[in-house]
Amino acid sequence: VRDSNPQPLGYELYVVTWNVATAEPPDDVNSLLQLSSPKKPDLYVIGLQEVKAAPLKFVTDLAFEDSWSHVFMNTLAPLGYIKVSSIRMQGLLLLFFSKLEHAPFIRDIQVTYTRTGLYGYWGNKGGVSIRLSFYGHMLCFLNCHLTAHMNYASQRVDDFEYILDAQTFDTKNTPRILDHKVVFWFGDLNFRIEDHGMLFVRNCITSQRFNLLWPKDQLTMMKQKEATLQKFEEGPLDFQPTYKFDLNSDDYDTSGKKRKPAWCDRILWRVKPKSSPSEEANEDGHNEEEPKKQLQEEHKDEFPLKLSQEYYTSKMEYGISDHKPVIGIFHLELKKMYETPLVQVSAEGEWSADFDALITYSLLQSFPSSAWDWIGLYKVGFKSVSDYITYTWVKDDQVSFSDQLFQVCDISYLCFFKGCRIFYGTESSSKAPVEPGGGDPGQDQLPIYRRGDLPSATPACGYSQLLNRALVWWKGLGFNTTFNVFNNFFWNVSVCLFVAQSIEVDCSIKCLKNTR
Repeated sequence: VRDSNPQPLGYELYVVTWNVATAEPPDDVNSLLQLSSPKKPDLYVIGLQEVKAAPLKFVTDLAFEDSWSHVFMNTLAPLGYIKVSSIRMQGLLLLFFSKLEHAPFIRDIQVTYTRTGLYGYWGNKGGVSIRLSFYGHMLCFLNCHLTAHMNYASQRVDDFEYILDAQTFDTKNTPRILDHKVVFWFGDLNFRIEDHGMLFVRNCITSQRFNLLWPKDQLTMMKQKEATLQKFEEGPLDFQPTYKFDLNSDDYDTSGKKRKPAWCDRILWRVKPKSSPSEEANEDGHNEEEPKKQLQEEHKDEFPLKLSQEYYTSKMEYGISDHKPVIGIFHLELKKMYETPLVQVSAEGEWSADFDALITYSLLQSFPSSAWDWIGLYKVGFKSVSDYITYTWVKDDQVSFSDQLFQVCDISYLCFFKGCRIFYGTESSSKAPVEPGGGDPGQDQLPIYRRGDLPSATPACGYSQLLNRALVWWKGLGFNTTFNVFNNFFWNVSVCLFVAQSIEVDCSIKCLKNTR
């Protein structure tokens, strides 16, 4: 439900970029994420480059979470964050974390990637992106690793423009990256410092006169003549160049190559200019004869989203790589376009260990459903979308099940409700179908039983404390997890998250029912 008079609210967004040079993650990333700060971000976006991608490790990372994802999930989950989405392309990894309270309002998630290495055939260089709707505002996050070496500044710009052109999304209004209201572009962009000699550069760094190096920073120079780059903003480079360091040291490269220091690791952003109602109509594909009054009314409700950078620096204390990580903290001010979850979940009666229970769910809004819709049960403190205890499918002609998890009992009929294909089952095959709005919806039940023995006794800590949230996942709206096996084979599972009411549960789902 769209708020008729939304008020602007502020959200904190924390962006990290780090070329980890195939290193394993440190045990402690608290400083990297500034967890000691009293102000907790609403969203964490973490872009890594050169994550170890040896064939054997890469395959195991596809089957399980990689070590970098694990360390961030283990750190953030106890603080109330979940990993909403991620994408991996060889050494490029992009992670998106959110406070659980925002999860029902993060929708339309899609991910994609573009290879630029070896003339576009190899994924050691390129870009990976996550796009999503945050309270109705379209955001896109692009993590890039561009061509290396001093003499390839123009090639880096070409690669970036190619990525912007190549990456498309399956949406009508925002099919390309620059169609989104806000775009964050970050990564190891590999731009160097031209002309100045090594001695001058190091003296400027030692004396912290970074401004003397800015005019010869390649990205700054290229922005003066490249229209695409001029669309993006960046905070002042008031921190020392983040490349290239000796490992576990604050000393710049002392090897025989003696690479000149450079600001390779950057975070930029773009806020889409506010368009006129007529431009919005053209973008949305409206017929010119369509009444303009409706468009103007929609346009009037739109709040010009505001974005400001509060902090931009490097984290010098991390020495496992020849790059230092860079962080950017942003304040995002926007009006919520909706405040109601799409689905509401509740439990029938009490639900505790050793007993099956009935979960009910109701649609609070109409939305396009999918044959891949599913419902999952999660443990309190879960870390990511893959941490479900158990789940069941919600399909248009039957309920699918895993032999290891579910047995479906007596699906009696299918009906259509507000444009969504929803199942109404009965525990008795003799019960007549009840149309939406007629009869007692509380009697329309879809029994689903989990196989295996239930716990014989409640553990000391209590299942009611371990498990007290049910989450509804619907594929049609869009959480995406894309596994790229050597960038040729793809398995996409798309779901969308809605937070349920707090309930007491054990490890089984006995029945489900649809209510109006």
